[in-house]
Parts: sequence; C-alpha cells; structure tokens
Amino acid sequence: MTSTHVVVHGTLSSDGTLTLDTKLALPPGRVQLIVQPLPDLPQDDPFWQRMQRIWEGQKARGQTPRTKEEIDAQLNALGDEAEEEMHAIERLQRQGTIDDEDVAPES
Repeated sequence: MTSTHVVVHGTLSSDGTLTLDTKLALPPGRVQLIVQPLPDLPQDDPFWQRMQRIWEGQKARGQTPRTKEEIDAQLNALGDEAEEEMHAIERLQRQGTIDDEDVAPES
C-alpha cells in the first residue's frame, strides 16, 4: 500500500461541516482526516494588509489565478523549449558552426 497523502486547507463551519479549498487529487475510497486549527493571522500586520490589498485589486480586475494544470503546461512548454535549444546548439557544434566557448554561460 502506498503512503500517499495530501495537505489541503479548508474551513470548518459552525454546524461541523468541512469545506475544502481545493479538490483532492486522490482516488475514491476511504480516507483519514486529521484536522488541525490554523492560527488567525493578525489583521494589523503590514505584510498581511499589503497582501489583502493585492488580492482585492486582482479580484476587482477580474484576475483569476492559474490552475495547476495551466502552470504545469507552461513549465512543460518551457522545458520543451529549452530542450529544443540544446538540440539546436548540439547540431551547430557537430557541424562546426559554433565552438564550446560560444555557448558557455557568462560569468
């Protein structure tokens, strides 16, 4: 049996129901919950106030955060692009068009 686990945040209502912030990426079946209260963040903290203003501004502009799938797709695309660049450099090196010094990272 695999010991897969996920940490997810949620809100416990006064009637005892639990609302999770995100959908769980686990297969259907029985699960075990360990509920731990999170401390309230101080509302007068300058960092917290700045974050609240940022989030409110984003919401007012209709900005929605990227999904995990969108982020993963972008990371995969960047990885593919880097891989293509490396292959192009290797082809040029094999053809003798460029030297190793031409592709060395700058200090």
